Amino acid sequence: MNELNNSKKKIEIINKLLIERFGIPPRNKKPPAPVDLLIGTILSQNTNDNNSYKAFQNLKNNFSFWEDVAKLTPKQIEKYVKTAGLGKQKSGAIKNLLNSLLEKKGKISLSYLKKMTDDEILKELTSYKGIGIKTASCVLLFAFRKNVCPVDTHVHRTTNRIGLVNTKSPDKTFYALQGNMPENTAHSFHTNLIRLGREVCLSQKPKCGICPLIKICKYENKNLGEKKKSKERDFMLLDSIK
Repeated sequence: MNELNNSKKKIEIINKLLIERFGIPPRNKKPPAPVDLLIGTILSQNTNDNNSYKAFQNLKNNFSFWEDVAKLTPKQIEKYVKTAGLGKQKSGAIKNLLNSLLEKKGKISLSYLKKMTDDEILKELTSYKGIGIKTASCVLLFAFRKNVCPVDTHVHRTTNRIGLVNTKSPDKTFYALQGNMPENTAHSFHTNLIRLGREVCLSQKPKCGICPLIKICKYENKNLGEKKKSKERDFMLLDSIK
């Protein structure tokens, strides 16, 4: 079995075991607008999904159009998104994105990306200040329904511990997984790995004794003593944006 097929087979096995534990993750019947998804992802950086969702709803409930938000100063935007933390950084990224789209396309829309390949979309989105690979790949998965697995700290940590990849950063993990994802697998794989990282495969004192991947995991420092279940953390911001 060559390396590509071997990686795909491993992902299939991991995905099956995660679904047995967490179920098939729900997702919106209708994909969200790419701009909405992108701004939601910016707000999600370095905070929990509940806080970033509140910040996103603050913007959506107070402004009917992103063009209205674009008229605000970063300081004014910050007032609406402060619940997500890193207000200065995130408001600046949002302001830059909205202004850049207006200058480049004359309107705030990312519909022009639909004609591009996945790699072209990643390159285009990461050309905007404040948009990295993880944020761009979230647009691919959640807004365009591409079979692409975004990599946050949870996905990076769990895939390395399991032994699926051997990488030093989330971006390197993303590219290691790219091209190896079995068809129609990325959404459940990505989402359930996040739950695994939140509830079981914790950064400190992972609960290996209750891990559904215990038999295939290559992590050497397993913590087999802790078998108490964590509180379920199944709210997912990017599947809640409509």
